[in-house]
Amino acid sequence: MGTLAGERVVRGVALILLVATAAFSAGCGMRLGGFGSGAANDVSYESTAAVPAATTSRLSIASSKPVDAYVQLGGRIKSCWFNATDPLLPDHVYRANVSPDGNKVQITIHEKMKLGRAGLSTYAVDFRQEGSGTVVTTENRKMPPEIAAKLQYDIDRWKRGESDCNKVMPPVTAASQ
Repeated sequence: MGTLAGERVVRGVALILLVATAAFSAGCGMRLGGFGSGAANDVSYESTAAVPAATTSRLSIASSKPVDAYVQLGGRIKSCWFNATDPLLPDHVYRANVSPDGNKVQITIHEKMKLGRAGLSTYAVDFRQEGSGTVVTTENRKMPPEIAAKLQYDIDRWKRGESDCNKVMPPVTAASQ
């Protein structure tokens, strides 16, 4: 009887640890997936509600690794396009995949579905290693042309070193459609 009670205690403790680990993992917003190997961290569930406004600083990605350029540009994207007070994209959600070695990163913007889940992918920003620097490319998948022009305008400004979140809407060109 003592052994049976001991086994129940061990199982109970193991169950509590399993539930606590699952709750902690869900709260951290990490999941595995992306980029072929299935072992990449998906930081797509990062909260953007508490992201501070971008501060003025120079942004250089010419000699940055993709993951470093992602941290810089991704922070600007979240604070300017997805901030809690005046988001540019209130009906969209931010997702990001980082390869295990940090040499390939992709940010995708999706239509927001029920419960804030990601729907149709509308815009993508890719960061990839090329030589000693990072190449940043964008793809308008289904974003309205005037919004895609604004997104490209902001990314180009941030790559040049600007860091503000202005509301200037550039003219729509054939390339942004």
